[in-house]
Amino acid sequence: MSTVSVAVPRKGRPLEAVLERVASRGGDPDLADEIISTLRYEKAVTKGRQQPEGSVYGRLESYSDTDGGPEYTLLRDDREGFPRRIVFDACTFTIEGHEVRLVGREEPFRALRKHEFALGFDSADLVLEEVVGLRPDPLGSLADVNERIDPRDTDVRVVGGLGDTVHHTLLATPEVADGSLDRSFVGSYEGPFCISPRYERLVEAVLGTDALDGISFTYPRSDHAEEEAAIAEAGLGAYLTVTGGTARDHGLVVGERLFPSETVLLENAGEMDDDTGTIADVLVESVETAIAPSA
Repeated sequence: MSTVSVAVPRKGRPLEAVLERVASRGGDPDLADEIISTLRYEKAVTKGRQQPEGSVYGRLESYSDTDGGPEYTLLRDDREGFPRRIVFDACTFTIEGHEVRLVGREEPFRALRKHEFALGFDSADLVLEEVVGLRPDPLGSLADVNERIDPRDTDVRVVGGLGDTVHHTLLATPEVADGSLDRSFVGSYEGPFCISPRYERLVEAVLGTDALDGISFTYPRSDHAEEEAAIAEAGLGAYLTVTGGTARDHGLVVGERLFPSETVLLENAGEMDDDTGTIADVLVESVETAIAPSA
């Protein structure tokens, strides 16, 4: 039985979405739950919400199973003052008669770009931020994402999404949001637009460069405890929104969902074969991606 290696994130919601999908496709659900529970506990330790017994090295040894079970590693948390964090390293699942080895990577998408893997999961955000071309018209569908990737730039393409969707959403103060707060509103708006710096190119791709005429991007300052506070100060912006509750706490109107922060399956066409193609079909079979404009 051949083993197909799939690059996955080392922690967080995207990894959980992958593990849940693997379990739903015939992989061991108890094993997937064990990994999710372990990493949630270690996240709580990192954030100071749990006081663990024993050293980080002792916990790492007790969690890891090098005989096909889950393996973990230590990663330095990038926030000042936080300790090293136990994160996912690798685990093998059997799915419909195929061995699938999930391999943790800090940047799965970039690992695929370097031809280290044929398949991998990562956030759709990163694809839009790095390789989708900017055009005057807005980005509206999954087909658009792949069509706008320059084949001279990368062999990686989006296969489908997992539906673990948190949307980047238009937010505005009532004074600014005069009428419907949607893409057409942005097209006629002139003034500041507040976003996280990393999302500037993503916003340009999704809204289209024509809609951004007369708009100047602003960014949250270090003294903004929440990004919604920065958007309220600017008047208009976009941020990851689940329910809109925090936005409304800042007096903001919740507008159109622009694009999802969704975990997607990626493939490097130059590395695909029959086995990896079969696994890709199993992992995203009948899954509708959320990358599309709101109705």
